[in-house]
Amino acid sequence: MSAESTPEPGIPGASGTTGPRHRAKGRRRKPRGKRKGVLIMAWTAAGIVVLGGTGAGYLYFKLNGNIKSVDIDSALGTDRPTKVDNGSENILVLGSDTRAGNNKKLGGGVDDGSARSDTAMIVHVYKGHKKASVVSIPRDTIIDRPECTDTKGDTHDAADGVMFNSAYSTGGAACAVKTVESMSGIRMDHYLEVDFSGFEKLIDELGGVKVTTTKNIDDPDSHLNLKAGTHTLTGDQALGLVRTRHGVGDGSDLGRIQLQQAFIKALINQVKSINLFGSGTKLYDLANTATKAVTTDSDLGSVNKLMSFANGLKGISSSNMHMVTMPVQYDPADPNRVIVEEAKAKQVWTALEDDKAIPKSATEGTATGEAKGVVSTP
Repeated sequence: MSAESTPEPGIPGASGTTGPRHRAKGRRRKPRGKRKGVLIMAWTAAGIVVLGGTGAGYLYFKLNGNIKSVDIDSALGTDRPTKVDNGSENILVLGSDTRAGNNKKLGGGVDDGSARSDTAMIVHVYKGHKKASVVSIPRDTIIDRPECTDTKGDTHDAADGVMFNSAYSTGGAACAVKTVESMSGIRMDHYLEVDFSGFEKLIDELGGVKVTTTKNIDDPDSHLNLKAGTHTLTGDQALGLVRTRHGVGDGSDLGRIQLQQAFIKALINQVKSINLFGSGTKLYDLANTATKAVTTDSDLGSVNKLMSFANGLKGISSSNMHMVTMPVQYDPADPNRVIVEEAKAKQVWTALEDDKAIPKSATEGTATGEAKGVVSTP
């Protein structure tokens, strides 16, 4: 792309053509099982930590003790994409569908200690930290998973033709990062994760999040029943919204991603609109909830480091955030799965590596689900 035609970072570029793969004719993707997903915008939680970190003494140490971190760099070693020094940052934001502790009732399973990554997003923060692009990775994408070593030092064999979210369930955060880097060729500078319980509590501490639904949403599995209109969602309702698969649209994971992306923008607007400095107690409660909810890579594993990181993100508004789904098509062999549309995905990864906008041609003609426009900010 020439300098004259290059769009501003974070704003989609010129249109393109439809890719060669097509969804199997007459077959619609259906929900599969009762696996649950959750929106995570952990860096928004980190923004709250910035404010909570202004406390002193024991409050600071309590917040610091809340944060869980994993040493991904040591686990992955040097066999990784080269870190690009152009002022941008790439953050893998992950949601874990754990069945342990407080998440047992939210995940709908037994307390077996297992966990899966039901939501994954690459957040690319452009140089200057005024714009960002977010690339959602469908959990049901069929991939070739690389060999990886987890943070306990155990090595896990490579596997071909498996679902993307198997990386996390196999080897945790380190294997999830390794898999994303293998798929994209881009180094992840940071890792952030939030669970069901922490997400729900964070929304309640914020006083809810306002969204507008253009259609009725009724999903008994996610316990969500919303009439078309404007709502201030509680934590439980917000969790239901970002988990729902067949409450609206075609019941696909791709449709759920559309809902999650719309909710992210509403969440960012909510964080920016409330007066967090108006109450010291509310400030501390928010920071306490956020730090308990988040797991980070070791480089962000303290309040001070999260403060510095989040300070660099707080200038990004929802209007300066371009959100896409990794280019995929339905798998002709199984309409309940998707496969990467490699040529179009390459456009996405090249744009991020070069700190450029993701062109519209990268996502035109790809599978997207049928929930777009159902949820918007008022």
